[in-house]
Amino acid sequence: MISGRIKFFSVLREAAGCSESEWEIKEGANVEELLAHLQAKMPNLAKWIDSAWLAVNRRYATPEQVLQDGDEVALFPPVSGG
Repeated sequence: MISGRIKFFSVLREAAGCSESEWEIKEGANVEELLAHLQAKMPNLAKWIDSAWLAVNRRYATPEQVLQDGDEVALFPPVSGG
C-alpha cells in the first residue's frame, strides 16, 4: 500500500466536506483509480470528478499517471470564463 495527501479546491472542497485528506491505495495504482476510490468514500464529488483538473506534486497530471508513496494530489474545479 502507498499513501499520500489530497487537496480539494473551491466547489470540490465543499463537495468533499474538507480542504484536504489522506489517501491510501494499492501500489501501482494510478490517479484514475484514486479518483474512483474517492468517489466511493465521498459521493458528493461524483458530479465534479470527470471535469476536475488534476495535479500530482504541483504538476498537471493525467488520470493514467501512476501514484507514488507520499504524492500530493490536488483537484481543481473546471475553469470557465471569457
